[in-house]
Amino acid sequence: MNTHRVVELHGDGISAELSRSVHSVAEALPCRIEFLGVDLSEQNRTRRGQAIYKDATGLLQECRVGLKYPTATTAESPNAVLRDMLDFAVIHRPVATIPGIETNFKKPLDIDVVRIATGGTYEDPGRRLNRETAVSVRVIERGPSLLAARFAFRLAERRATHVVSASKYTIQKETDGLFEEAVSEVAREFPRIAHRKELFDSLLAGIVMRPDKYAVIVTPNEYGDFLSDAACGLIGSIGLGDSSNYSFDEAGLVRVAMFDPAGGTAPDIAGKDLCNPSAALLSLANLLQHVGEVEAGARVRAAVLEAIAAGRSTADIGGKLSTTQFTEEVVRRADLAQSRA
Repeated sequence: MNTHRVVELHGDGISAELSRSVHSVAEALPCRIEFLGVDLSEQNRTRRGQAIYKDATGLLQECRVGLKYPTATTAESPNAVLRDMLDFAVIHRPVATIPGIETNFKKPLDIDVVRIATGGTYEDPGRRLNRETAVSVRVIERGPSLLAARFAFRLAERRATHVVSASKYTIQKETDGLFEEAVSEVAREFPRIAHRKELFDSLLAGIVMRPDKYAVIVTPNEYGDFLSDAACGLIGSIGLGDSSNYSFDEAGLVRVAMFDPAGGTAPDIAGKDLCNPSAALLSLANLLQHVGEVEAGARVRAAVLEAIAAGRSTADIGGKLSTTQFTEEVVRRADLAQSRA
């Protein structure tokens, strides 16, 4: 039986319940996951300060793979601190229609949002010039743009589909223009993968009107953030989104991968066995595929989707199951216990 060491970054609110759900599924896997826990809760961050981040990043660099749960943003954003310390350059958010969930959007959606993890408007909080005026600097770098583009084209190769790059290149001619230059450079390395660029506002309208025209989308930082959450809304809940964060070595190979559910800490339902663990379990499925447990990852993902399609889900998406009951349903449908034997 293969053993994989995974750093588990605990957070706030529903984090403990998501972790229990993940552990329940992991215990039934045909491989062994050795979780190395780090407490990134607000209380522990306040008590230990930067030392806790050094512990977390040190373990992530050693194990090269981690699973993170939602953390409260207070004095700082733990996601931003980890991103800076580990040089995460690319964020990947797959978003697809899940049968069995009632939504206002009736067309099928299946997109992979690949976003630069740095730069854009998020690097600079801005400054006041005077009482009436504030400014901030927007940064786009060629290196992260190339990494995001290559990740997107490799993903399109696996999906046998195309790539759309989206920005406001006609207005932000230097910043978004540099991003599009980098994507076009990478596109020449993948002559068999079709590529087109679209203005970001046009792309948003296009996804609503003709979602079938979109598959892999690569964008600068803030555009990908907006698009990911909007797309999760189209499929029924932001709590259904899972995310992957990657840093790379000088050869362009993944150095550290961190997987996390995209939703928040949900303090209003914390401790009540009500939260939806779907995104955390989908994050686990992606992690399994990343470490080479492709079949196990596919079975976990399929079991989550099948349970939801059958109406065996949590209340936030129309079901009646508790967190614990939904997790048990996923384990049963994945038939992981039998595959372990």
